Amino acid sequence: MNREEFGNIMTVRTRPAALAVGRSNGHWDDDGQSRIEPHAGLEFDSAEEAQEFYNSYATQVGFKVRIGQLYRSRVDGSVISRRFVCSKEGFQTNSRTGCPAFIRVQKADSGKWAIANIKKEHNHEFETSGEICPPKIQRKSFPTPRSSSGGASRTGIRTHDDDSPSGVVDMKRLKKEEMDGMIGPIGEPYKGLEFNSANEAYKFYYAYASNMGFRIRIGQLFRSKHDGSITSRRFVCSKEGHQHPSRVGCGAYMRIQRQESGRWVVDRLQKEHSHEVDARADNSRTVTVASTGYREEGSSVLENLDLVETNGGLSLVKRVRESNINGDWYSVLLEYFQSRQAEDTGFFYGVEMREGKGMNMFWADARSRFSCTQFGDAIVFDTTYRRGSYLVPFASFLGVNHHRQPVLLGCALVADESEASFTWIFQAWVRAMSGHRPVSIIADQDRPIQNAIAQVFPTTHHRFSTWQILAKEQENLGALLSMDAEFKYEYETCIFQSQTASEFDSAWNMLMNKYNLRENVWFKEMYRMRKSWIPLHIKGTFFAGIPVDGGLKSYFSTLLTAQTPLNEFVARYEKALEQRREEEKKEDFNSFNLQAVLHTKDPIEEQCRRLYTITMFKVFQKELLECYSYVGIKINVEGAISRYLVQKCGNGDERNTVAFNASNLNISCSCKMFEFEGVLCRHALKVFQIMNIRELPSRYILHRWSKNAKYGILRDADSGGSGQDFKALMLWSLREEAQNYIEAGAASLERYKLAFEIMQEGRRNLCWQN
Repeated sequence: MNREEFGNIMTVRTRPAALAVGRSNGHWDDDGQSRIEPHAGLEFDSAEEAQEFYNSYATQVGFKVRIGQLYRSRVDGSVISRRFVCSKEGFQTNSRTGCPAFIRVQKADSGKWAIANIKKEHNHEFETSGEICPPKIQRKSFPTPRSSSGGASRTGIRTHDDDSPSGVVDMKRLKKEEMDGMIGPIGEPYKGLEFNSANEAYKFYYAYASNMGFRIRIGQLFRSKHDGSITSRRFVCSKEGHQHPSRVGCGAYMRIQRQESGRWVVDRLQKEHSHEVDARADNSRTVTVASTGYREEGSSVLENLDLVETNGGLSLVKRVRESNINGDWYSVLLEYFQSRQAEDTGFFYGVEMREGKGMNMFWADARSRFSCTQFGDAIVFDTTYRRGSYLVPFASFLGVNHHRQPVLLGCALVADESEASFTWIFQAWVRAMSGHRPVSIIADQDRPIQNAIAQVFPTTHHRFSTWQILAKEQENLGALLSMDAEFKYEYETCIFQSQTASEFDSAWNMLMNKYNLRENVWFKEMYRMRKSWIPLHIKGTFFAGIPVDGGLKSYFSTLLTAQTPLNEFVARYEKALEQRREEEKKEDFNSFNLQAVLHTKDPIEEQCRRLYTITMFKVFQKELLECYSYVGIKINVEGAISRYLVQKCGNGDERNTVAFNASNLNISCSCKMFEFEGVLCRHALKVFQIMNIRELPSRYILHRWSKNAKYGILRDADSGGSGQDFKALMLWSLREEAQNYIEAGAASLERYKLAFEIMQEGRRNLCWQN
């Protein structure tokens, strides 16, 4: 058999990928012609199906489609709406005309996607027939086989043929040894193409992409609701999405589905790109098919990546790290850092260099470093940029000040989301904060972040971000939670109502057995990490009262986001700092000059009003007032320790156990509010009332919540870092106070004279000190 005859035998006929999906919904007739035009209310099983339908419609009319903006839920971060636009939308390139045509699909509670908005009018001429055509399966050329004896064996690659009763046609193949060393095109992907493994499918698509002149990434995966195993994978063009300036929202991808036989089949395919592809690879980048699989010779992206299987899924691991930060950011920010350091001797910054190239960046001004000495016990590593598309991977370290406001403790640009990057950033933060390590940290649960925290903050309690937990629950339990009300109730009761570890384990095991989830991969992993997300295990650690079902208010709000362009970044950053710090100054003024109203004659209330900031006094006051509606019953006594059962009047379900030591006035409650928030709970206050305690021990009024929290640095001098670091912080603190003093003293001539006399007297007193 000669090469031409072989190629003719291998020719496969199939429908265009986009039309095949549409037909299953009744949108297409047997000739592939559209019976319906897009209209508001038209439903699809998924956003991908809507995209394929709109692509096919565009092909018929004579225009091309790009993926536009996406919208995420504020609750769990999942995608709830997508726009698909005409390729000539916008003005980013000369070929675009600002065309307004688009459809927007919205996800309903049922899980279906429906067209919510549509605009059909275009502001340009349509392309003539033949310029745009549906994706076709072209005839594939194969290398001439070496002479061999015996018949050819099967490749294991199949396709669905419309003329075949079974819908499957087996393709002849060459033996491995006949393919070794052969160089040539590998064929195109098509719906129905089968592979032995997802790894094999990836290598095939990578080789195809190299031949065509584009690069690919591993995209979304889908898991079984029954056992958590991966049932589907997407491999996408490297320019898919908008998370980086180099990405243009390209819609090209190949999706594979796992069959019952264990093999993987291409079930969805989009070949059209929304950008120009490079010229086909030359001989220096030829794809070689060898017994070891597909590999690309010469320098390539694949040589710097490993495809590994972890936790039942495929992941690309970079051997050589590359920065996701645009090169212009380094020069602009370094110039800003140097100018700030000239003004602020306590300004700290660091840039990670790798092989002469900039990687991660970290910076913190003296105010942030000073704040960490007061409010660095519970921190949030805010990586909000990871929830959607971004121009810059901007992350921040946040704390909670004595007014319960977010306070900035440092910023970073994340070069890549590797363990090495996060480790470097955390280590830079520790250096800037003179070796300080927090009691607790709230951060994402991704494995690189977990490992970096364990390495740099080994004794710190890592709590997972709430938004990510909700997103993971929706991804893995969405169908079960929405379809089975009984499971939803039992699951939430187990998570939020368990009071003890044994109670939680019992409820968890009941769920696993009742709903046959014992072998579910996701449940196994989440149980292993329960101390990082189950409220029962979180409440025993100080988190400055950041709610277990919520998070800390964004520090930069809408002023500075991951979409902020470089030319506006510094100005917006400075403006956000100014606004936040002005808000803190306003609360400081109120706490020293205003008084909250007392509601009882209890001397404890007056004591706390005198010490707490107004915000924190209101938190305490609420607990004090609530304690009057509770009763406490002594249940046992062991030496100096008495235990009380405290419950709300008329509500036997709400009960907590309080232990009180009469010898040293130590008190603890099973609700763990003081451990979690640093404020005594109503149950403990009730026992203090029973024991006629008229003044709270000082250890139960945390200095970090007091009006004078900012001056705690003087008490913490011995625990500070190097003398040089500590001196910089003292300079900042005195300058800040001096600025306030000057403003007050310059208000009038009389005040000026008084302020000057006080300052001179103070200077004389300082001169007498050693």
